Amino acid sequence: MEYRVLPNFFIVGAIKAGTTSLYNYMKQHPDVYMSPIKEPHYFSKDIRCKDFNKDYREHFCFDMKKYLSKSKLQERHQTFIEEWNDYIELYREVKNEKIIGESSVGYLYSRVAAKGIRETIPHAKIVVILRDPIERAFSHFVGDFKNGVLESSDFIKEVKKDHGSIDKGWGKTHLYIEIGLYYEQVKRYINIFPRNQVNVYLFDDFKNNPDGVLNDLFKFLNIDTQVKINSSKIYNKATSPRFRKFDEMLNYIGARKTFSKFLPDNLKEKLKKTYFNDKNKVVITQEYRKCLLPYFEQDIDKLAKLIDRDLSHWKKH
Repeated sequence: MEYRVLPNFFIVGAIKAGTTSLYNYMKQHPDVYMSPIKEPHYFSKDIRCKDFNKDYREHFCFDMKKYLSKSKLQERHQTFIEEWNDYIELYREVKNEKIIGESSVGYLYSRVAAKGIRETIPHAKIVVILRDPIERAFSHFVGDFKNGVLESSDFIKEVKKDHGSIDKGWGKTHLYIEIGLYYEQVKRYINIFPRNQVNVYLFDDFKNNPDGVLNDLFKFLNIDTQVKINSSKIYNKATSPRFRKFDEMLNYIGARKTFSKFLPDNLKEKLKKTYFNDKNKVVITQEYRKCLLPYFEQDIDKLAKLIDRDLSHWKKH
C-alpha cells in the first residue's frame, strides 16, 4: 500500500535526554505530524524483539496488525516494527503537514539506523539531544528502578554489574555506560548525512531554554517560528518511590513486575502518580560522578571537538 508521504524528520536520541518532551512539543506545531508511536524503531534493524529478554519483549513488542486495524491510531510509546508496510501505515493520517517525524531513541545507538535512513529518505533532517552521560545513566537507572526491573537501589553497583555483563545488548541489559559513549554514535550521522541535515543539541540548553531550542529547531526545519508552543510541562520526569526500601524489597521478590502484568494501564498510571513523586527524589552525588567519569572522559573530549561545543562541565565532580 502506497502513501504520498514518508517521514522527513527524525529525533534519534539519546535516551533520557528530553526526547519525550521534544516529541510532545513538536506535536503542537500545525506544520508538524509526529508518529502516534513515538519510537517505532523501524530503521534500527540490529535492535530486534527476538533478541530481548522476556520482560522487555513483553512490554514493548506488541501485535502491529491488531494496532493498525483500528480506524484511529492510538498513541503508544515504543515498539520495534519490522515490516515496511506496517511502518508507513503510521503516517496514514498525515494531512498537509510539512514535517513528518518520529523519535526512536534507539537510532543513535544502532549501528545501522543512520545508513538505513539515509538510503531510504536521503533528504531527512536529523536531531540529536545529548545529556551529560553520567546524569543520563543515573536518570536511566532511576527509571529502571521505578519500573521494577532492578533488584538493588545501589546505583554504582547496578552500573558495574550491567557493564560487566557478558551478553550485552539493547533489551537484554541496560547499557548505562554504552549508551552514553556518544562520540562514535554522533559521528555516524555526521559522516553519513550532509552536515546541514544534522542538528545536535545539549540537554542542558533544552532544559534551561526550551523555547530557544524550539525556535532554532523550527528554523532548521524551515517551519513557522512564530507558533507558540506550551513548553511548561516536562514529560517522562524522573520520580522516586515514597518508601524506597519497601520498593526495593518489592523489586527483589519480583512483586512489582507481577502486579504490572495484570493491572490495566489506567490503574497503573493512577498508582504511579500516587506512589511516585519528586519530593524525595534521589539525586546524583559527587561520589557517583567521581566513580563514573573515567568511563566517559576520553569520549567527552572527542565529542566536544566533533560538535564544536565546550563540554568541560560534564567532567566536573
